[in-house]
Amino acid sequence: MTRVRSRSASSHAQQHLNGLAKLSQSLRARPDHGLEMAALSRADIENFLNRMSFLQANGHFTLNTRRAYLMKARNALREARAMGLTRPGSPMAGLPDDFVITRRDIPKAAEPSEEGQDLPPEILRQLCSHLDRFEEMCCRELRVAVEIIIDTGRRPDEICRLDLDCLTRDGQGKPVLVYSNWKEERIGRELPVHESTAALIRAQQERVRTRFPGRPASGLVLLPTGQQNPNGAKSYDSNYLSCQHRDWVEAIPDLHLDDGTVFDKEKVFPYAYRHSYAQRHADNRVPIDVLAELLDHDSYESTRCYYRVKQVRLREAVDKVTQMQFNRHGERVWGAVTSFLDAERTRRAIGSVVAPFGTCSEPTNVAAGGGACPLRFRCVGCDHFSTDVSYLPELRAYLDDLLRTRERLRAMTEADDWARAEAAPSEEEIRRVRRLVRRVTENIDQLTDDERDQIQQAAAIVRKTRQGFLGMPRIRQPLPDLRPERPA
Repeated sequence: MTRVRSRSASSHAQQHLNGLAKLSQSLRARPDHGLEMAALSRADIENFLNRMSFLQANGHFTLNTRRAYLMKARNALREARAMGLTRPGSPMAGLPDDFVITRRDIPKAAEPSEEGQDLPPEILRQLCSHLDRFEEMCCRELRVAVEIIIDTGRRPDEICRLDLDCLTRDGQGKPVLVYSNWKEERIGRELPVHESTAALIRAQQERVRTRFPGRPASGLVLLPTGQQNPNGAKSYDSNYLSCQHRDWVEAIPDLHLDDGTVFDKEKVFPYAYRHSYAQRHADNRVPIDVLAELLDHDSYESTRCYYRVKQVRLREAVDKVTQMQFNRHGERVWGAVTSFLDAERTRRAIGSVVAPFGTCSEPTNVAAGGGACPLRFRCVGCDHFSTDVSYLPELRAYLDDLLRTRERLRAMTEADDWARAEAAPSEEEIRRVRRLVRRVTENIDQLTDDERDQIQQAAAIVRKTRQGFLGMPRIRQPLPDLRPERPA
């Protein structure tokens, strides 16, 4: 018996029945058609597993569907034994102990796509520009549902089943959406929302009250269906929303990425808006504990599945940024290189460590993981140091800090001369850092506008990987400013 108490309980029960049905189909090949419980054995389980593998290989269903059938059949057999149904006189009496599907029998899930399921910002903008068409094709309620999903990142089922009184205010008067996480059976969850989203919800609430006058708000839903719903208590189904959404996506013009590439419309579905919501917040350096709370996740591992820097994009970005790499004198290191071999990437990765404003290849420091610099991190004075355009904001900030420190120490009168001299940055270091910043900026200024935009985007991607720890965004930092430095 399923423990799910939400409206999806019937779906869970159906999934278990489907798994048992597949097992039953396999057992029909036996001479006794699988009716003799005591005659069953591990060999019958092996035949079932082989049959499922064969059906998947021949395109009857996907790997995920195969895993689902096996897991549900496994759960049903395990629960039957736990409930005592294999005892004498019970419906499954005599079922052998080796007639069982083990954890090892379940194939591993497919590796998640590096592409992710979030939609690029330019695709979201184009979709939003066509929402009027969506309303014309179906109704106002479903358009509102899509807008709220995009704004809040809630699951489609959570939005479709919102009560009419789903909007409240917190202690500071800010709008809060009250919803239920049906997947995890968490009722009455709260999510801070923007005023624009609150205005959208309030307008829909007025529509519902006008449509069902005299009905108490406690019995109304925010998105009432237009069929067989005289009391306003029946919501649109999320599956119906998905079908209407698919028809709309196919009906609108082609969607294009910023580089002109046509975007695959198969990647546009309601749940993708939840991934896009997570990616937007991750890109804005929202800490993973806050993001997990926003997504109503118990585990950070679940949250990490919703955002990441894609490896293909990261590799391309690293290639672009590394082409604009400089030594401590501001000279291009890899100016003639257009792409790196995998072996070269690996060699560079294991032969260097991250320094404050670039990378260090000094053997002692590398062996110590970056904690044993013999020059006490005077990087611009060491031939083992190199940097690239993604570090330009840090270099500029460091130069500003050196100059501020120098002026502050010059103005101090309560310290001895020798103490101020020891604490002050050297004029040579200031000169070296200023020269490095100038030469990196000059090289960037020689690029075309298109090349400069590509480098800036690549630098932003590379910087994102440096801000995290095990994939977790931590600190909001500015994107690299690649404009030429203004003369003082």
